Amino acid sequence: MDVTPLIPQGKQIIEAYGEGGFRISGQRVEGSVIVFPDKVVAWAPAAASDMSAGDLQPVSAAGQAGSVELLLIGTGARMTQIDRGLRQTLRADGVVIEAMDTGAACRTYNVLMAEGRRVAAALIAVA
Repeated sequence: MDVTPLIPQGKQIIEAYGEGGFRISGQRVEGSVIVFPDKVVAWAPAAASDMSAGDLQPVSAAGQAGSVELLLIGTGARMTQIDRGLRQTLRADGVVIEAMDTGAACRTYNVLMAEGRRVAAALIAVA
């Protein structure tokens, strides 16, 4: 019996991470990314401390439009805290942030996306 989640056609699934990038729906993507169920956006931060509200503008816009309610932030090889001001900014746009290491964020995104949740993942690439 196949116990893998059924992924609707056209949805982005994170298949692998490491070596400075990700494999998302069969495509290799270098560097950090923001993954939405319907698209992948290049993302500049290389560390959690580099993040600003401007870096997360695509997520803020999606939150305001009602298409994202939860942002998983993969903070790299280890989980680090996210700035309180950044959390409050996204919360004002209707998006709750959950921070975890990048591997956990990839796995959690896949499960929540497969369940049909309004989720996105901002993922810092790891070596």
